[in-house]
Amino acid sequence: MLKMIRLVVCCATVLAAASAAAQPTPPATGRDVLARMRAKYAGDWYKTLMFTQITTIRRPDGRDTVQTWYETLRYTPEHGTQLRIDVAPLSNGNGSISTWDSTWVLRADTLAAVRAGGNPFVNLIEGVYVQSVEESVRQLAPLGVDLSKLRSAHWNGMAVWVVGSSDPADTTSSQFWVEDQHLMVVRMVINNGSGRPPLDVHLGALERCGKGWLATRVDILSGGQRRQLEEYRDWKCDVPIDAQLFNPMAGKSAKHWAR
Repeated sequence: MLKMIRLVVCCATVLAAASAAAQPTPPATGRDVLARMRAKYAGDWYKTLMFTQITTIRRPDGRDTVQTWYETLRYTPEHGTQLRIDVAPLSNGNGSISTWDSTWVLRADTLAAVRAGGNPFVNLIEGVYVQSVEESVRQLAPLGVDLSKLRSAHWNGMAVWVVGSSDPADTTSSQFWVEDQHLMVVRMVINNGSGRPPLDVHLGALERCGKGWLATRVDILSGGQRRQLEEYRDWKCDVPIDAQLFNPMAGKSAKHWAR
C-alpha cells in the first residue's frame, strides 16, 4: 500500500509538472503580444480581403446616415498593407486609398488630394500577422501606444491582453486589447491629443476568413456615444485583386470586383 501511495504521488507530481510546463509564459510587454500574433499565423494569414460594409454614421444633429462602402485590402512586401474604400455608388468614383501613414483621396475617379496620416487599423488587422514585429512596432509609434505597459483583463467574456495601459482605471491612453484565444484585436482606444474624447473602437463578431479571422462588426464611440457602426457582409479572403485598384492614378481603368 505504501508503494502504491508513493506511485500515485509520483504520478501526480509528474502530471502537475508537465501541465505547468505546457502553460505558455505570459507576455511581459506589448512587443511580446505582437510577436505572438505574428507567430500564431506565420505564413497562413490572408494577403487579400474584400467585403461590403454597411456604414451608419451619426451626424452632429443626432441623425444617422447609412452608406454602403466597398472595401479592398491587400498586403505585399513592396507596399505593405493597403486599404481601398469606395463609397457607393461606384459610378461616382469617390473613395480613398490608405496605408498606415498616408491617404490618397479619390473624387470622380481622379486623385483629389494626398494627406499625411493613414488608417490606424491596417497595422493591427492585417500588417501584424504578415510583416516583421519590428515593422509593426514602427507603424504603431504614431498612435502613441506605450508597449512597455501591459495588463491582463476580461472583455465580453474573453481573456484579453491590454497593451498600452497597466492601470484598469486608465480609459483614455492609446491602447489595444488582444483576446487570448485567436490573438485578435477586440478593442482600441485612440487618443490623438486633440483635447477631445478619444475614440473607443470595439471589434466583434469574429468570423473565419481563409486561415485567419475577421471582426465583422466595428463600433466606434467617442465620449460614450456611438459615432459610427460598421457591419461587414460577403467577405472573401485570398482572392485575386487587380493591383491597379491601389494606383491612385488608375481611374476607371482599375477593375473593381464590385462592378
